[in-house]
Amino acid sequence: MTNVLMVLSAATYWTLADGTRHPTGVWAEEFLEPYRIFTEAGWDVDIATPAGVAPTFDAVSLSDGGAGSAERAADFSSRITALDAVLQQPKKVDAVATADYDVLFYPGGHGPMEDLAVDADSGQLIVDAVRSNTTLGVLCHAPAALLAANDTSTGEWVLKGRRMTGFANSEEELNHLADNAPWLVETRLVELGADYSKAAEPFASHIVVDGQLYTGQNPASSVAVAERIVADRAAAQN
Repeated sequence: MTNVLMVLSAATYWTLADGTRHPTGVWAEEFLEPYRIFTEAGWDVDIATPAGVAPTFDAVSLSDGGAGSAERAADFSSRITALDAVLQQPKKVDAVATADYDVLFYPGGHGPMEDLAVDADSGQLIVDAVRSNTTLGVLCHAPAALLAANDTSTGEWVLKGRRMTGFANSEEELNHLADNAPWLVETRLVELGADYSKAAEPFASHIVVDGQLYTGQNPASSVAVAERIVADRAAAQN
């Protein structure tokens, strides 16, 4: 049996450069589609958040435009309601261990930029995953969580030089949030030494696999990165 830990942001807002709070949370598709794919594969999935706070889903991700259609928005909302018992009682990030899981997976939304980017406990989970070669999946804005993955003895970023993707600056510009962002995912990853790449067109699906590190650029990459993780684990077990 494959055991998965999905680490979600508990933030309800993202503090912008001018101090205003932009309402946010977890991007629904980036949680729901991987959760569906993992559970349909027969995997056990646990959810954890900072302090065990129930996650908030970004309202935009549940709108017709954010979800892609009225039908998808309604589907996402109903699936969240069906998972209420699971979502209302997540584990605490500081009370879980990478060693208990085969896969760690981080959905995005702007929420991780507020809390997981500076969460030392989440950062240690990622450090442990990298050191133990545990499968690590990270979507969209969730590479913000990777920023906290520093070697405590040297202070060095444990993912320096690794190939990855994440929400592109051009996509944040199209969201009209780049000018007031305190920092941008693409810029920060490159500054830290990541070998970053992105799709030729904004919001097109793009995933990067570097060993056991799986990253997806945006919501459109949600299915592709989760399916790739499932396929690769199945192939490795055959």
